[in-house]
Amino acid sequence: MVKMAKLSLSLILFTSLFLICGCASKKISKKRLKPNVVIIFLDDSGYSDFSPFKDSENITPNVSELAKEGTVYQNFHVPQAICTASRAALLTGCYPGKTRMFGALAPTERGLDPKYATLAEQLKKGGYATGWFGKWHLGDMPETRPDNRGFDETAGLMYSNDMWKHNPVDPDKWGKWPLHYWKNGKVIIDDVDSSQQKMLTKWSTDYSLNFVENHKDEPFFLYLAYSMPHTPIFCSDAFEGKSGKGLYGDVIMELDHGIGLLMDKLKEYKLDKNTIVVFSSDNGPWSVFGNHAGKTPFRESKATSFDGGIRTQLIVKYPGVIPSNNESNTFIYSIDLFPTICELTGSPLPESKINGENVLPRLTDAPNNEYKRDYHPFSNNKQFEGVFSRDGRWKLILPHGYGHVKEYGTDGVRGTFEPRKIGLTLYDMENDPYETTDVQEKYPDIFKELKGYADLHKAKFYAE
Repeated sequence: MVKMAKLSLSLILFTSLFLICGCASKKISKKRLKPNVVIIFLDDSGYSDFSPFKDSENITPNVSELAKEGTVYQNFHVPQAICTASRAALLTGCYPGKTRMFGALAPTERGLDPKYATLAEQLKKGGYATGWFGKWHLGDMPETRPDNRGFDETAGLMYSNDMWKHNPVDPDKWGKWPLHYWKNGKVIIDDVDSSQQKMLTKWSTDYSLNFVENHKDEPFFLYLAYSMPHTPIFCSDAFEGKSGKGLYGDVIMELDHGIGLLMDKLKEYKLDKNTIVVFSSDNGPWSVFGNHAGKTPFRESKATSFDGGIRTQLIVKYPGVIPSNNESNTFIYSIDLFPTICELTGSPLPESKINGENVLPRLTDAPNNEYKRDYHPFSNNKQFEGVFSRDGRWKLILPHGYGHVKEYGTDGVRGTFEPRKIGLTLYDMENDPYETTDVQEKYPDIFKELKGYADLHKAKFYAE
């Protein structure tokens, strides 16, 4: 009887231990099922800089491979074609008119109000390790730098790499501030020089690879915001002269190489099948710099509301969810990536209402994938300049002035602009993606509807 009792007790203990271990294993598996998130966000990259996209002349095998493994979205737009505004829209899911993040912040400006949650803060609430490497440009005060906006590990510049003493247009203005390089909340290079600018892409890549290695056993969010190819352009010695397409081609080649190393790192740890990868740019090319800028097939470029400025590359890879080896012309707006990623990762949305919405049905071309929003606004600096229709086919432009490149610069010297104006205009972007012909008289009902949305948006977000 004693032996039987001991045997029964042992059996009970073994069974309990097995159940406990089994439950723990299920919990770990469930935690591992959370997808990792990698956002690669370039600076001023032209729509045609990488080989999956229209009219590209560059050979970029790693981005091309990423495109084969995911979907290339040919009709992706940001709400403003300038650094700070575009980055704030991506990381908050809000319109520039709501966050008041316009244009490009100068050094020491406060930047994004902490009342607007960042994607990193929301993913941390969902159990994610978070890292940012590259360029921030959302504030340069203690409470607005990335280490206080949800990122566990950080390294890079707080603003654009041209805001330094060698600025080609106004060195006296930008030379007032040193170009600090930060790491985890501390300045580690007091004033970045040209030799260190050459290392910016490599450093961001290396920090990202280390981040993945350090957090491979838990869900992570990596925001890799390269400083390139924003003017002034630099690449490391290993890539200088290697592309055969000048310095700009060398810069693109190094970026493509870094992206390839990151994708290889994900595959090395068998994370690639469970990682959402987003590849894009904050806006179109800074064309006035000529051979030191990228190219776009669309009208105008950075700092305009034409598609050359606000239409940028987008590749999304998420095996089993996003189709592979696929192209889509579905209209997607950048503010919608925030809530979509929150949905896919099981992370909460901010308590305060955002403007973006979950667009996974649009990303996968599912049935009944219409936007809930009636329109999509765009602006330039503090000036509201128009709206797209719900499906993105129609684009209403409000009267405004803009700078058209008159003469292209060379080798880092800026060219010249000429001022131009455009009146109230309606474009059919499906049949006229290069914005050549006003069709408001042909489609008066559509014109009237979009003009009404534009008036409402202007009154709500841009009233003096």
